[in-house]
Amino acid sequence: MASNRDVTLFHSPNTRSTGTLILLEELGAPYTLKVLNMKAGEQRQPAFLAVNPMGKVPAILHGDALVTEQAAIFLHLADLFPEAGLAPAFDDPLRGPYLRWMVFYSSCFEPAVVDIALKREPAPATMSPYGSAETVFDTLSGQLRKGPWMLGDRFTAADVLWGMALSWTVGFKLVPERPEFMDYIARVTARPSFAKVQAEDAELAAAHAAAVGT
Repeated sequence: MASNRDVTLFHSPNTRSTGTLILLEELGAPYTLKVLNMKAGEQRQPAFLAVNPMGKVPAILHGDALVTEQAAIFLHLADLFPEAGLAPAFDDPLRGPYLRWMVFYSSCFEPAVVDIALKREPAPATMSPYGSAETVFDTLSGQLRKGPWMLGDRFTAADVLWGMALSWTVGFKLVPERPEFMDYIARVTARPSFAKVQAEDAELAAAHAAAVGT
């Protein structure tokens, strides 16, 4: 009999869905994995577009409910498995800051990083969703100095999100190698869930490349 917490993750290796897979491991959550070979364009095929018309991963099905967008998925999953303790409860004073940093990723950090990657001229401050990239990085640096985790002494789903985000953006030289960023990346990625998923992703990526002859 299906559980009311059954989760299906649509995943492709070395994408944003890797963070969701790590989160599921951290939560100790049961899940079914549906792997897409993006090198073969499976994310643009009708079978997946019927699930998520955006053709993006991560996407999860929780029962019949579709959840997309990385921050929404993280918030949903961490609340779905409260026994893991990765989301402050609704009456916890940390709940507001937790929501702030989850949404700050998608509303400020990622738009800034995309503009940097594309070498676009910054929008006027009055129109930009994030102000300036330097302000985004300074704001994040200030929070991480309070460490060791995003919310101080408590590790949460926000750290899975930010650990992954900073790891790849610093790795691609889109974000400066500030000491607080580097120390934080080292702490988060040292967790066993990261090593497990990254090893699995490497195997999947190799298989996908072989399947298309690259």
